Amino acid sequence: MKDLNSDLFDPVTVMESEWAHGGGSTSDADFGFAFNDSNFSDRVLRIEIMPDPVDPQPDSELCTTIADWARHRKRRREDVKKENGVDMPDEQILNGNQPEMDDFVASENQDEEVVAMVEEFPSGDEAVNTNDDPNLGMDFSEADVRVKTLHISSPILAAKSPFFYKLFSNGMRESELRHVTLRINASEEAALMELLNFMYSNNLSVRTAPGLLDVLMAADKFEVASCMRLCSRLLRNLTMTPESALLYLELPSSVLMADAVQPLTDAAKQYLAGRYKDITKFQEEVMNLPLAGIEAILSSDDLQVASEDAVYDFVLKWARHQYSNLEERREVLGARLARLIRFPYMTCRKLKKVLTCSDFEHDVSSKLVLEALFFKAEVPHRQRSLAAEEPAFSSRRFLERAYKYRPVKVVEFELPRQQCVVYLDLKREECSNLYPSGRVYSQAFHLGGQGFFLSAHCNMDQQSSFHCFGLFLGMQEKGSVSFTVDYEFAARSRPTEEFVSKYKGNYTFTGGKAVGYRNLFAIPWTSFMAEDCLYFINGVLHLRAELTIRHSNL
Repeated sequence: MKDLNSDLFDPVTVMESEWAHGGGSTSDADFGFAFNDSNFSDRVLRIEIMPDPVDPQPDSELCTTIADWARHRKRRREDVKKENGVDMPDEQILNGNQPEMDDFVASENQDEEVVAMVEEFPSGDEAVNTNDDPNLGMDFSEADVRVKTLHISSPILAAKSPFFYKLFSNGMRESELRHVTLRINASEEAALMELLNFMYSNNLSVRTAPGLLDVLMAADKFEVASCMRLCSRLLRNLTMTPESALLYLELPSSVLMADAVQPLTDAAKQYLAGRYKDITKFQEEVMNLPLAGIEAILSSDDLQVASEDAVYDFVLKWARHQYSNLEERREVLGARLARLIRFPYMTCRKLKKVLTCSDFEHDVSSKLVLEALFFKAEVPHRQRSLAAEEPAFSSRRFLERAYKYRPVKVVEFELPRQQCVVYLDLKREECSNLYPSGRVYSQAFHLGGQGFFLSAHCNMDQQSSFHCFGLFLGMQEKGSVSFTVDYEFAARSRPTEEFVSKYKGNYTFTGGKAVGYRNLFAIPWTSFMAEDCLYFINGVLHLRAELTIRHSNL
């Protein structure tokens, strides 16, 4: 007669598990009925539960919030380091039958390492008497160690966990024994029981954030990626706070299987970017965020800022607030934050200040400014190509944010007369959003030391008969200063990239005044916004303003 048990518990069948095929989706099979049932088990798991290190904090027993969990975990990390010392290994072996270290030691960046060993006890299902083990009296009293025994199925555990697969199939004599011992701290007991139950049923009963985080850390320790993914999904469904989001950002550096928590980390980044979209609204709160939080915010394309100049100023202010030491500040700015500032969209005046800023190493600032200037010198279609070619995982430094003031490209000349040519690009959707009475302003640019700006309007024509597109040139207000310029407005009307002059003239500015044309293209708004409009090339409207100082101003 065929031995059904030998087929059922053959370790080779574990090779069909999800992790053996590259970590695929978790099986839907529910073996919850077999959990801790001797009829469906081939081994006994002996769990030695040691007291946690003495914790003077009164709230350490119960973690009801993310803050409690984070504080408690930080204390546990510090306690483990103090206990282990510099030369003390993380593992303590209970007996001489130690398996290969590479097979059973979890990630070295874990807070407390799990200890796995195999011991041969008398046959039967009776509990093991811990007082008979002479190796238990190391740094704690034998009476303080609790022992739990569970009936386990090695194929079920091995199918979910490479840790248990290696434990049960390492080819050594220990892998054939009936009893397996794990040693954990008391604070890990609940999480381990949840994890073992999950490995049978694919379900978790815990639903609080601290509880799920405990299970997630236990799942990482025992290499149960499917449980980590479930914990990550459940945590994403809970209401997120700045506190919890910052904690989730730290997870990839705290766990061995970082890929399993990446969706949770991405959700945390999106939450922080959305909450602090307007960095001026929560300025005090944002200034106290850690580096990981600032990186999440600066990675967003949707920051509500006036210009990239404002982003640069904010980053400098934050870095000076967080890092008083110049060398530390230079290291953080150069290695972490500079790549998140989109220097190609900063004004040339601000880029000049970058070159003389002592917060950056000179080599770093020179490279950033040169790259920005080369990008500005490219024609628009080449700029779009550079942005499209940028890898998805990079800093997105060539992508434009949703600035309050639209970036412009400025070409300046000193001879034969002081002159500047200003290029302003507006996307079709930006123009559409101007209807019926909106306006959009460009970044400031300078001529002869005086600041100017362009503004695009949707307004009524002079007879108030229809809406139309208008373009205006304004001077930044500086008292009653008088300034006369020759100006010309042009637009690109063909894919040949030639600009066609629309209007030209001369105007004497005084503080706060502007000059322009209510209907730049001499057509109604509906015709201007038509899909086949001549002036939109690949969905972009290209405008140009040329300014020259009159001789009377020199």
